[in-house]
Amino acid sequence: MATNRTFTMLKPDSVEKGNIGAILEKITASGFRIVAMKLTQMTTADAKAFYGIHSERPFFPELVEYMTRGPIVAAILEKENAVEDFRTLIGATNPADAAEGTIRKLFANSISENAVHGSDSDENAAIEGAFHFSGREMF
Repeated sequence: MATNRTFTMLKPDSVEKGNIGAILEKITASGFRIVAMKLTQMTTADAKAFYGIHSERPFFPELVEYMTRGPIVAAILEKENAVEDFRTLIGATNPADAAEGTIRKLFANSISENAVHGSDSDENAAIEGAFHFSGREMF
């Protein structure tokens, strides 16, 4: 059963370039309601745990370094069909392949610095949201 919530992170490159407001505007203009949000910084342990599924991949050390180099904005978003609609809004992982007008097409530097994370399933949205937020931080 599909849920109406998804998880996102504005990655360090988005924060560094000052794109928080523009990206959040695009998200809310697309009908998403922010139910939890915070500016935070992942520790090395956090990044290794969050991206553990990729731990055997050759890019894992660089991913951990990238995700810990500066603050991120973590958020839980609500909308009917949230996961699928948000994946469409953010675009392909590689910004060169992303559709015009998507967040990654507009704001990403490269496949490795791709501006934003979006959950790929309802199950992962719940897991990822709970990783960053307690129940009392969601509204």
